[in-house]
Amino acid sequence: MHTQQRLAAHEFLETQEAVRTKAAHIELYGVLFSMAQDPHLKDILFNQQRRMIEGYDYGVQLLQGHGIQVPTPPPHTPELRMYEQPQVGLREPQMQPPNPNATQLSDASIGTIALSMHKSGSAISMLWANECVNQPFRMYHATSANICQEMAWEMFQYMNYRGYYQAPQLADHTMNTMLQGMGGQAQPQQPYETHFNH
Repeated sequence: MHTQQRLAAHEFLETQEAVRTKAAHIELYGVLFSMAQDPHLKDILFNQQRRMIEGYDYGVQLLQGHGIQVPTPPPHTPELRMYEQPQVGLREPQMQPPNPNATQLSDASIGTIALSMHKSGSAISMLWANECVNQPFRMYHATSANICQEMAWEMFQYMNYRGYYQAPQLADHTMNTMLQGMGGQAQPQQPYETHFNH
């Protein structure tokens, strides 16, 4: 590590943990890819793993090169594989009981694992971003959070399309009752003049 690097302890430790976690997730994706049956799911896993590798490489460069050269962050938006508009409402949902002795994962389980991983990754990455003092480190975690939520959205779309993840819907009268109970628009405070002593 460069001797001029001055980081707060927590942001260094959090970033190091983020890089370690990305490394483990990259390997996990290799296992999930080998088990996936649906070509569409394999396509998503392959492209998302590539995005994760970019995030891992950037994190390593950031930890090793801060104070010498800050690398260019990867773009926010991954190459999403779009299916069709997600469907709201239940369509004969079925959930198989888990198999404690499984040696092969179903496509539904693979999607669930990846979706859960990205949801939690988005939340923890944004928490870490808010704890960083150093701006490039802060942006690294914020970018990771955004990429995670977009990959979660992509995986949800696939699962919804296949019927693995159905989104329940409230009855119209329930939503209307709740909406009628809300107040009108909030009114901002009146403008005021600020006085600064020079």
